[in-house]
Amino acid sequence: MGKRDWSWAFLGVLALVIRYFAIQNPEATDELYSRRFFPGIRNVVDMTLGHLPFPSVYLFVLILLLIFGLFFFRFAKRQGWKSRTLYTVKATSNGVGALVFFFLILWGYNYQRTPIFQQLSLKPKSLNLLQLEAEVKITHRLVEQYRKQIKTDSLAITEIMDYPDLEDLVRANMSENMEILGLNFTGRPRTKQFPPPGFMRKMGILGIYFPFTGESYIDPTLHPLEKPFTIAHEMAHSYGVTDEGEANFIAWVICTNSDDPLLRYSGHLRLLQYQMRDYYRMAPEEFKTWYKSLSIGVKNDLVSLQEAAKAIKPFSLELSRKSNDIFLKTQGVKAGINSYQQLPMLAFAWRKRMNLED
Repeated sequence: MGKRDWSWAFLGVLALVIRYFAIQNPEATDELYSRRFFPGIRNVVDMTLGHLPFPSVYLFVLILLLIFGLFFFRFAKRQGWKSRTLYTVKATSNGVGALVFFFLILWGYNYQRTPIFQQLSLKPKSLNLLQLEAEVKITHRLVEQYRKQIKTDSLAITEIMDYPDLEDLVRANMSENMEILGLNFTGRPRTKQFPPPGFMRKMGILGIYFPFTGESYIDPTLHPLEKPFTIAHEMAHSYGVTDEGEANFIAWVICTNSDDPLLRYSGHLRLLQYQMRDYYRMAPEEFKTWYKSLSIGVKNDLVSLQEAAKAIKPFSLELSRKSNDIFLKTQGVKAGINSYQQLPMLAFAWRKRMNLED
């Protein structure tokens, strides 16, 4: 860039202006960006960075370090505080502008698309106690059914297939079952394990989609029964689904419609966990009575999941939640981190629409 070049700062501002109009026109954003432009990005990333055997976010970090190194080198060569100040302001503006531009172009405009649940004509509403109890009964039965297909004894399930095979299995099911949702997605996204083990969880993160590389990542220390659902959740983000509740919903639909009992069990078990939280909050005594009806095997799995969650404590869970909540709300997700809790409502609306009980 030349001495007076503010190109990236300008492009960042331009991207924000486009975002303003995208917010006003979600249907046009969905048609022009999410359904036409973004799939091209998805396929280019999958055919290039997706083949790397390591998380491509490392390349992103390396590029940032090189840019910072170049900045300090040029900063040191300048004479006088005025020259250095102007250079710092210009470099910072261009840097921020570039981040904003690439974030929105590579993925961020999906936040302004028509919500998935609206595309599916779902109208999620809070469940009353009778509705929740009926839903818990259905999910409970399915959890017991599919656990028996995985393991006949009551010992907690702590080992499943190797991760590369699991990632391939989930991706294959994403491709096969997306048509159930009537959604037109394309690509072969990756969800890689992010080393070192436990780092993401210490940061208060189980999984994350990184728009600048087009990959999603999960922590290798996640409980084996969490991994299938979490991979599907992150792959939903890779396909342009931004809302956390909708990503949970798509992961649940994909997993529970799989022919593989492990994916089915993982999906139903995750829904049951959300339902259990609501049930205990609404009717603690009834919840305690119901909990006794769970089989020893399912109880052991739930305890194993709880123990795994407690094994690695984040540095600051409140800071992680607050920062994620602020980010989601600034992108137009009004519910913020509470969007994660929408799965029981969306699952109920989906079952009613599809007339599903199994």
